[in-house]
Amino acid sequence: MTFVVTENCIKCKYTDCVDVCPVDCFHEGPNFLAINPEECIDCTLCEPECPAEAIYSEDDLPENQVYFTELNEELSKIWPVLAEKKEGPADGADWDGKPNKFELLER
Repeated sequence: MTFVVTENCIKCKYTDCVDVCPVDCFHEGPNFLAINPEECIDCTLCEPECPAEAIYSEDDLPENQVYFTELNEELSKIWPVLAEKKEGPADGADWDGKPNKFELLER
């Protein structure tokens, strides 16, 4: 099992989760974070830290977010590791909870 960053992270990109990760498995893209499933140790620390509630256990993913499992794996292989919390986007809170953000994902 691994944890998966889902659609609500797009354009919110809070990094509170990164601060608690003991293995630095988060990777940063322009407007989204991804978890490398090979590095994730299933510690569960990140999930409650996400203000956008965008992180799920692979076993608990909503059905309409399952494709984010493969997307996290793909993007974590090309994006750099993010090991420290950063300021989020100035308009991140405006995007929290907005539906249908997948087309806004920047690679």
